[in-house]
Amino acid sequence: MPPEAYYSIHPKFHSAVDCIIFGFDEGELSLLLLQRNFEPAKGQWSLMGGFVQEGESLDDAARRVVEELTGLDDLYMRQVHTYGDLGRDPGERVLSTAYYALVDIKKYDRQLVKAHNAHWVKLPDTPHLIFDHDRMVKDALRFMRYQATVKPVGINLLPEEFTLTQLQALYEAILGEPIDKRNFRKRIAAMDYIEKTGGIDKTLSRKGAALYRFNRDKYDGNFKI
Repeated sequence: MPPEAYYSIHPKFHSAVDCIIFGFDEGELSLLLLQRNFEPAKGQWSLMGGFVQEGESLDDAARRVVEELTGLDDLYMRQVHTYGDLGRDPGERVLSTAYYALVDIKKYDRQLVKAHNAHWVKLPDTPHLIFDHDRMVKDALRFMRYQATVKPVGINLLPEEFTLTQLQALYEAILGEPIDKRNFRKRIAAMDYIEKTGGIDKTLSRKGAALYRFNRDKYDGNFKI
């Protein structure tokens, strides 16, 4: 049987990506969600997604989808899982690969987000999402929590300079539990890639708090897909 005949006898499906976009603000994780303005499920809440195009890899498709929504093209992203339950999309047979992305919530393009009818929603206030998107969010959060225990992925949610209080609040939000301040600071002190900038943040007190930054050159890790 020639190759073209072998492929032609098998069914063809749509391939898509869905992106779980996390931000961090006021001590809580947030999700960037769309209120759909098209069918199916018009008016309901969903993740940002899209179909994989000709000549495009899954990673490329995920990067494009996130950039189209946020205007950002240099984000930390990781593939979570591929979802292919029968009937998961009422429109057609669609296999979707989910990615999670971490965004500094102060850097995205607000006009693009508005044009897509998208909104930041605090994670505890997440509404019911269409199709299997609730499951995608739960899987992404579980994966991010695991990664946060073995590498400093949460840094990607913070501005370039941050206080240790902000850093601790971030990891408490990711892990979903309080962290002992003394032990946390001891761990940070042992990490040479978290370094003082010499600056002081005086937004919360007259004395202020020391500002830190993440030195990527000192950290031997890959922060992009």
